[in-house]
Amino acid sequence: MSVLVRSSLALFAAAMLSAASTGLTAPQVYSLDPAHSSASAKVPFLGLGSKTAGFPKISGTVRFDENTPEAVSLDLTIDAKALTAGDNVTLNRLKGEKFFWVDKYPEVTFAGTQLELTSPTKGTVTGQLTARGVSREETFAVSFDKPPLTSVGEAIEVVATTTINRRNYGMKSYSLIVGRNVTITMKARLAPR
Repeated sequence: MSVLVRSSLALFAAAMLSAASTGLTAPQVYSLDPAHSSASAKVPFLGLGSKTAGFPKISGTVRFDENTPEAVSLDLTIDAKALTAGDNVTLNRLKGEKFFWVDKYPEVTFAGTQLELTSPTKGTVTGQLTARGVSREETFAVSFDKPPLTSVGEAIEVVATTTINRRNYGMKSYSLIVGRNVTITMKARLAPR
């Protein structure tokens, strides 16, 4: 074996040992399981109760990297046309021009770019929420059923919640009877790729 080949093998082995000793791992990529993922939006109504819209169709991918835990790549798409409500009057209003305007804006998206863990299973995800053609930075509180950075190859359940001002997204109608703050809850099962 030539000196050049032996040197190359030695360098390769050293690089592999160095990577192993520093704990470098490949990023983990997950897909949302559509059968076990959904979202809801709850808004105060008449100051006495609330109305809730359901969003049963969500798709997307999540990418965690243990080496840079603060960086997350989260791309979610919610099918606004599939939204549900407790009655037809509310459903038609929510799908109409004064609210989600689903004929013009059929999707709601969230592009998360920053993960801050406060414990192995809890933290926040910050990114751009886009609804009705308006994009704004929002932060979701997230709770995982197991540590997302170290559960390699395992499915993970996650619940994410935030409260937004609907008026910031152009949904200003019925201000005397419908509250401005909307609580969004997303529940998803992340399946490893």
